[in-house]
Amino acid sequence: MAGFDILKRDIKYRMEATLDVVKKEFSGLRTGRATVSLLDPIMVDAYGTLMPLNQVASVAAPEARMLTVSVWDNGQAKAVEKAIRESNLGLNPAVEGQLMRVPIPPLNEERRAELTKVAGKYAEDGKVAVRNVRRDGNDQLKKMEKDGEMSGDESRHYQDEIQKITDVLIRQIDEALSQKQEEIMQV
Repeated sequence: MAGFDILKRDIKYRMEATLDVVKKEFSGLRTGRATVSLLDPIMVDAYGTLMPLNQVASVAAPEARMLTVSVWDNGQAKAVEKAIRESNLGLNPAVEGQLMRVPIPPLNEERRAELTKVAGKYAEDGKVAVRNVRRDGNDQLKKMEKDGEMSGDESRHYQDEIQKITDVLIRQIDEALSQKQEEIMQV
């Protein structure tokens, strides 16, 4: 049925977008290793407005435990330094003109446990969003059945297909969570 194919594509797209969001949230969690995405959530007060760090500087990870931030406009160096210090990431940049070296300190056990809980919350939020998409799809199928566009058997069959897609995406979220927790707990 053409109507279901469109609905199925839409549901799959929305669920995969949720998985992408969860993975992006995971990338912002510090693991003790330097990754340029670690500084993605940082907003800098530049030119009178809040701007993402990547719009005023470039970030690189030359070493496993070091990030470098190269500020494009020397006048913004202080604002970038302040934003990094106040980011609640526990980072302390060393400023050398327009270049900042940001050492990534090792995580203590307590902070690792906190980060795994945060990762778990991100994953659970993602699973809830996937289930909401499933519910929305099932509601649309029930409406199509009620309107006479499909039989009850077809509706149940399509709901089973939506459930299979849901199960796959929930499993992918769980795998991503497991991988992230393992990464966080790595000493």
